[in-house]
Amino acid sequence: MSDTQNTPIRWPAEAIWEAVEPQLPGFTIEVLPSIDSTNTELMRRARAGRQEPILLVAEQQTAGRGRMGKPWRSEAGDSLLMSLGLPLAPADWSGLSLAVGVSVAQSLQPQLPEAGSSTPTIGLKWPNDLWLTGDHKLAGILVETASFVSARTHAGDGQQQAERYVVIGIGINVRAPQAEGLSTIPGSLQMLDSRWDAPQALQAVVPPLVAAIQAFAQQGFAPLQAAYAQRDALACREVGLSDGTAGLAMGVGADGALRVQTAAGVVDVTSSEVSVRPKAGAA
Repeated sequence: MSDTQNTPIRWPAEAIWEAVEPQLPGFTIEVLPSIDSTNTELMRRARAGRQEPILLVAEQQTAGRGRMGKPWRSEAGDSLLMSLGLPLAPADWSGLSLAVGVSVAQSLQPQLPEAGSSTPTIGLKWPNDLWLTGDHKLAGILVETASFVSARTHAGDGQQQAERYVVIGIGINVRAPQAEGLSTIPGSLQMLDSRWDAPQALQAVVPPLVAAIQAFAQQGFAPLQAAYAQRDALACREVGLSDGTAGLAMGVGADGALRVQTAAGVVDVTSSEVSVRPKAGAA
């Protein structure tokens, strides 16, 4: 059992609120000792009409979810478990999870390690995971939107863009969990620097993330395409698609779609269609 489980965690809620509220009026922060899932809770609230911008942090989750409903479990202090909920009206939702990934990776590792460095690189595994060098999973992202569309709209490119409530869930390993039963070897922030803890990660990630989401709403994913390419963990690797097709990952397009060179030509893959994983033995 870790010491963190016996010592109250001191979260920098006030400092984060002071940094974010001017850019996101009405923003609040809530920290809970335990909950089933931060994403599930914010979606419940949104469907009940509570659509204010909020950051919900849980020290433990009893039913945390990853992509395709996969569980995300951890003990208090072992992971940063958070969901950011806010109304959003981007012209195009495509690539939002990738934009979130770029922001989180840059906040946790502002500079890429030099070639030959022993420090792992935080890479982006399309569409919504962060990996460390060696295919160790560091973090996962889960983006959900409420099923309703609000009455408010925003003008964009001459068109009215409907506003929806989006919940962005992020789980980051601070200390690596047990690998037993996991399909991907876990990584952790403490593999980068033993001084990392969950409160420090929260303060590093949230203010830049809010700014990145607001920029995405205005500009889409295209301006981040080059930054994503710098950390693309699948670039030039053989990948297998869920429909049985295999090919070579060729980066992502301006809309965030994964480009895969297959025997039938280059195909654009969207996150709603497939799950992608490097084939066993791939370089």
